[in-house]
Amino acid sequence: MKKIIVFLLPVHIYALSLYSLLEHAHSNNKLVLSKELSQKSKLRELDAKESSYYPTIDAGAFYQNLDERTTGLPGDIYSAYAKVGFDIYDGGSKSALVEQKEAELKASTSDVDAIKKDISLGIMKNFFSIKSLEATLASRQEAQKSLQVQLERIQAFYDAALATKDDVDRLQAAYDTNIYEMESVKLNILTLKLNLSLEVGKNVGTLEDSSFKEELEDDFEKVDAIKSLEYSKEALKSLSNSVDSAYYPQLRVEDTYSVYDYSSTDAAHPKGLDNQNKILLSANIRLFDNATISNTKQAIVINSQALAKQIEYKTQEQKMLHELALARIQTSKVKIKSAASALAAATSAYETIEKKYTAGIVDNVVYLDALVAKTNASSLYKTSLNDLQISYGMYYYYKGKKLEEFLNE
Repeated sequence: MKKIIVFLLPVHIYALSLYSLLEHAHSNNKLVLSKELSQKSKLRELDAKESSYYPTIDAGAFYQNLDERTTGLPGDIYSAYAKVGFDIYDGGSKSALVEQKEAELKASTSDVDAIKKDISLGIMKNFFSIKSLEATLASRQEAQKSLQVQLERIQAFYDAALATKDDVDRLQAAYDTNIYEMESVKLNILTLKLNLSLEVGKNVGTLEDSSFKEELEDDFEKVDAIKSLEYSKEALKSLSNSVDSAYYPQLRVEDTYSVYDYSSTDAAHPKGLDNQNKILLSANIRLFDNATISNTKQAIVINSQALAKQIEYKTQEQKMLHELALARIQTSKVKIKSAASALAAATSAYETIEKKYTAGIVDNVVYLDALVAKTNASSLYKTSLNDLQISYGMYYYYKGKKLEEFLNE
């Protein structure tokens, strides 16, 4: 007994729940990390646009040497300067670009939330699909034990000339076919676990049983992918406003302070100023550009209209899929009742037929049919339970919710 406990202990300790898989994926999935880096990039772009409100400060220096000195100029001139510039009025371009970057940051944040929920949905489906396949494998393993017992029994009868070769061959064929089916199921489990490991960001072994709460409420919010499109549409509107600013006056003031030093001077080539402060006020307005700005704005407006149509479609699609997920839950519940009834009937029939087969009242064809019916019914019942959990997960996903918040943990 102690050996059995020691053997089972590591499996219990290292079994992974659906909640733990989702939490790990949100921090380690490469696609999530990529979206988070894009989000940080958008934050830096916003910082850059907000910094454009501040004055600019430039510094520079130059050295000039005249090989043949010009009358009135020294042979060598050294200069250093500092320049402060400030845009007094830019037609609203800076504020529009800041609004654009704010909207793009919100869109990027929604993209992060969207990819997390998309990955959660994929992990959830794989998780319960694996649980269904494991249930199918367990049913076939149980059937294999029964086939092993009956094959050994009928082989003994055959050796004693109390059974025909045909009786042995039928059981042997069923036994080998079941092995074939089990290996196929094992490969499917391995495939899904490898996919799950990729999505989660770590190797996945034993899985704990997990389930969703049943909270079928009417609250509904847009999925993050739609929110991202809406923010992108806002960003285009702000970009359009920044393009319009090109038609407004641009006013800028600059103050430049320079210091000078000289060499190679004489009476004909005197020194110049020691220092100089220059203030420059400039104004500019676009009078003609052959509709360049106008066409640019029209292109942005058309892109915005395209996004609006996409948002409209995605919103209708979400509502449709949400209703379908709710219907799937109801259908899954009906299937569970049907599968439970079928399993009870198949189990009862198998137990009766197994006794008759052992007593020699029915042949092995009837026995194998009963065994297959019981195995399939058991697998179908466990699959229907997991399908209900997938239906709940899809329902919460299309409500715009986080799956981990509705798990029984």
